[in-house]
Amino acid sequence: MDLEHINGIEKAAKRSNAEFLRLGIGVLFVLAVLFYSSTTPHASAVLIVAAGIGAYMAMNIGANDVANNVGPAVGSKALTMGGALLIAAVFEAAGAIIAGGEVVGTIRNGIINPALIADQATFIWLMMAALLAAALWLNIATAVGAPVSTTHSIVGAILGAGVAAGGMGIADWGKVATIAASWVVSPLLGAGIAAMFLYFIKRNITYQSDMLAAARRMVPVLVALMAWTFSSYLMLKGLNRIIEISFVHAILGGAVIGAVTYAVLKPLVTRKTSQLDNNKQAINSFFTLPLIFAAALLSFAHGSNDVANAIGPLAAIVDALTHMGSGEVAQKASIPLWVMGIGALGISIGLALYGPKVIRTVGSEITELDQMRAYCIAMSATLTVIVASQLGLPVSSTHIAVGGVFGVGFLREYLKNRYEMMVQEIKAHHPEGDQAAIDAFLSKFKEADIDEKGAMLKDLKIRAKQQLDPAHFSKIERKNLKKVYRKELVKREQILKIAAAWVITVPASAVMAAGIFFMIRGISI
Repeated sequence: MDLEHINGIEKAAKRSNAEFLRLGIGVLFVLAVLFYSSTTPHASAVLIVAAGIGAYMAMNIGANDVANNVGPAVGSKALTMGGALLIAAVFEAAGAIIAGGEVVGTIRNGIINPALIADQATFIWLMMAALLAAALWLNIATAVGAPVSTTHSIVGAILGAGVAAGGMGIADWGKVATIAASWVVSPLLGAGIAAMFLYFIKRNITYQSDMLAAARRMVPVLVALMAWTFSSYLMLKGLNRIIEISFVHAILGGAVIGAVTYAVLKPLVTRKTSQLDNNKQAINSFFTLPLIFAAALLSFAHGSNDVANAIGPLAAIVDALTHMGSGEVAQKASIPLWVMGIGALGISIGLALYGPKVIRTVGSEITELDQMRAYCIAMSATLTVIVASQLGLPVSSTHIAVGGVFGVGFLREYLKNRYEMMVQEIKAHHPEGDQAAIDAFLSKFKEADIDEKGAMLKDLKIRAKQQLDPAHFSKIERKNLKKVYRKELVKREQILKIAAAWVITVPASAVMAAGIFFMIRGISI
């Protein structure tokens, strides 16, 4: 056996050992939860099993959903993978524990009517089936590296188990249609807003001949806008669970923070630009620190908001067992601290163990990201959620963030192809074989800002019409101009994989939950 094969075997063994280590840590966490739940009041076999499933679900949320918050920052190299995992783990847990809320809806998003559930025992089976099915689906999606919506996973699972328990009439099919609409609305909104921000930055900064002067004007405005948006988002999606904050107060509070940010940043940016070179890398450096703060704030808001997906059904089961015999299914359930702890720790552990795979998908396997592009995605993710929530539009934060990645990728692809077409047009309007003239024009064209580029192309066309130029390129050369110079900067296979995962999330988790419900009921009866 040669040395190359031995090295291959050693690498495979190391990967296998790492997988077993991650699996072992995950199993130990679930076992610890099983043991602790056995010491709680009203402990029973049902509660212990439900707690274990809740821990498994929380880890799967951490492994999949958190990637949307830190993936762009990692892909743009604003954060290392280790730094992203640490920041996300700490702030996800903090958001869940500090602002996770004292109560949670037992029927997520009103997807089924609890009045049609026969009894509390059936309700407990339904919730256990939904929790396990959603967790299994998230596990499958994480294994293939597809970022999916955890909210859609748990909604689909509750829908499937609910229909299995109470028939088709138990479901609110209007809600189901709304969720289906979000498959289209969310990514399109995310893509559109992210592309709009990126084009604004390119036109006003990187397409200018003096990028540093443009940065002195625009970077403080952009970062202040980010501070405004993220502060408002945090108040609405995180702190609102601790103290009541209206939409208007959140926007006004965010505006104050944005104004302070602008006042502080303006002189700092002016001072820093005097020490930098006039290139894109220098402009990117201004967005590194804001992206780190964005990752932390998004993680805090996600922990406070989406922890309900992990512990909502578990809290409902605990509440049902506590009030067993009352004959009613509660619309809201209080959350014991130990249940909240399972959600917070489970999300952090799942992120640390299995998060990197989906983080890499979002951050680098769809399209190439830099700090400016990551800024646009982060702005899209927050701004879209704020606007959509006020307009009542159905959106998913996962779909928005991934849609934002596709949006900046397709805009880059369009602009690259358009630029290449302009270069070919320049060549077509210059004398055939006069490479020196072509090179001189292209050099001047490359250094010009966007308005000057437009003027140069317009002048070139006018001169061609007036026949002020000598002979042009041959017919073969001109024919080649009609072919668009295609540069694919977005990986098409990722579009198909992620879109397929999004579309089948609700039906897949629903079918799995229905099957698990019938299995649990069969065992219990």
